[in-house]
Amino acid sequence: MKEGYLVMDLKKLRRQIDRIDLKILELLNQRARISLEIARLKKARGMSLYSPTRAKEVLDNVVKHNTGLIPADILESVFTQITSFSLALERQFKVAYLGPEASFTHLAAIKKFGDKVGFISCEGIGEVFKKVELKEAEFGVVPVENSIEGMVNHTLDMFITSELNICSEIVLRIEHCLLANISLNKIKKVYSHPQVFSQCRRWLQKNLPQAELIPTSTTSKAAALVRKKKDAACISSAAAAAIYHLNIVKRGIEDFSDNVTRFLLIGICRTTPTKSDKTSLLFSVKDKIGALHDMLVPFKEEKINLTRIESRPSKRKMWEYYFFVDLEGHIENQKIRKAIAKLKRKCNFLKILGSYPKDDVGRGK
Repeated sequence: MKEGYLVMDLKKLRRQIDRIDLKILELLNQRARISLEIARLKKARGMSLYSPTRAKEVLDNVVKHNTGLIPADILESVFTQITSFSLALERQFKVAYLGPEASFTHLAAIKKFGDKVGFISCEGIGEVFKKVELKEAEFGVVPVENSIEGMVNHTLDMFITSELNICSEIVLRIEHCLLANISLNKIKKVYSHPQVFSQCRRWLQKNLPQAELIPTSTTSKAAALVRKKKDAACISSAAAAAIYHLNIVKRGIEDFSDNVTRFLLIGICRTTPTKSDKTSLLFSVKDKIGALHDMLVPFKEEKINLTRIESRPSKRKMWEYYFFVDLEGHIENQKIRKAIAKLKRKCNFLKILGSYPKDDVGRGK
């Protein structure tokens, strides 16, 4: 008898699930129709189909009103994917990224847009910028900073000449995996990006001290090479294992568990303020004693928090440097506008790279 009641209970609960699923399906289609109408209006007005500010508002709204069992990070993934479906209905929407497929930049692009939009794999950071500048892609995703290795200088250098804006940021937790189709004791060579070897140095010294470390341009290329070799492994993402038909020999071999990389979403659009923004600037200083100190005084006077200062040598003039600055807040904030106006009077060159929503990494976990 108890088994009979159990079967009846299961059937009843499954019928409830079926009814809910049909309601979800109806609402998803209703949302898709409204999204297409919004896309039509945006096209008529020459607006971008994707708004980083609006995307953040959507995620913030569902997290704020969540009173159920679903954790915030899972909710974000679900609603990002729903947005991805809507964007995919517009066949021309493309996102360029530093490839190949399953690179960490590709994973960052998927985190931002879901996996249903059109992606364009690029061989270099310069090519990502070019695709967006030529309007072959609406946005591009490029790495800019790793918590262990520091800044990605090529990305910084591109902003000196490019007219593209920073539209958003993506912070991705980096988990390095040892991939191979052989056991650990048979590995004689390890392929990966040079920075990855640095991030996994202690693990490699302890577990594969005799292995030859062979650098590649990306972790995905390392996976593609290893797929055809019988004595080698690579360090790449877990996603690469599925794509390149490799086994995960060991997960999480990075030396530091808080290894994160920050990526930038680049495009033509400018974003409106949210409740949590950053602004990035690029400037060069006049060659005199205390010049950099003078550049920072306006931010101190206006009580603006600077989160990053990075210098790069100018390729145009010896001993001239460009400075990249990240600060908290949006360019429409009166204090920030006032500080930048003071700064501009002291600079040889100043460029606002963008004001954009901060990535609330780790929210709800």
